[in-house]
Amino acid sequence: MRTLTQRGFSLVELAIVLVIVGLLIGGLLTPLATQFEQRRISETQRLLEETREALVGFALRNGYLPCPAVSAQNGLEDRSGGYCTGGKRQGFIPWATLGVQRADGWGRMLRYSVTPAFSNSQLLFNLGTPRDITIGTRDASGNLVAATGIGDIPAVVMSHGRNGYGGFSELGVPVGAEIAGNADERANAGPAGIAFVSRTPSDASAPGGEFDDLVVWVSPNILYSRMVAGGVLPR
Repeated sequence: MRTLTQRGFSLVELAIVLVIVGLLIGGLLTPLATQFEQRRISETQRLLEETREALVGFALRNGYLPCPAVSAQNGLEDRSGGYCTGGKRQGFIPWATLGVQRADGWGRMLRYSVTPAFSNSQLLFNLGTPRDITIGTRDASGNLVAATGIGDIPAVVMSHGRNGYGGFSELGVPVGAEIAGNADERANAGPAGIAFVSRTPSDASAPGGEFDDLVVWVSPNILYSRMVAGGVLPR
């Protein structure tokens, strides 16, 4: 009488199969992670552009730019009379006032800085009102240079990007640890709110260190032309 025997996988064979499956899964997950990250970047860039447009629309309706938000939870502009409360010039985007999203693709609050003379609702700005924000960048040699006129920008909106350095959660809690040698992102997270850097994303080996911030600004030329066309300026 013939006896049938069953032969299973040996431990070595099972180990080989698991390694192969692991490699296949890893190969699939890496492109998916890249796709998800690119989606967050695209979503954030779209949000920043929509927010910039909302700021120009606010100026067209009111004749001035809004103050930063009261807090991460209170998205109304923090205004006392004609001025930003306590002279506040930077903070979170006033998302409720503007009717925009408050957080970027990574769930962190958008940051906003405005030239004080442009947020004054009593002494409205005009074509000659001085701005005070400068946007810098890196040239081909890695030198920090101006990307806009010096002190020429009325307002700026930014996301602290994937690494989140300098950013805050939607609860107002700081997120993202400082990166050694991260000069440009440190400048963007600075307390003054008058100097920002916008450049191509890079790793830590690039001049200025690792960089993934996304920065947009309100161009005075576009702001003025829209307000002139709308009959708001000159006044």
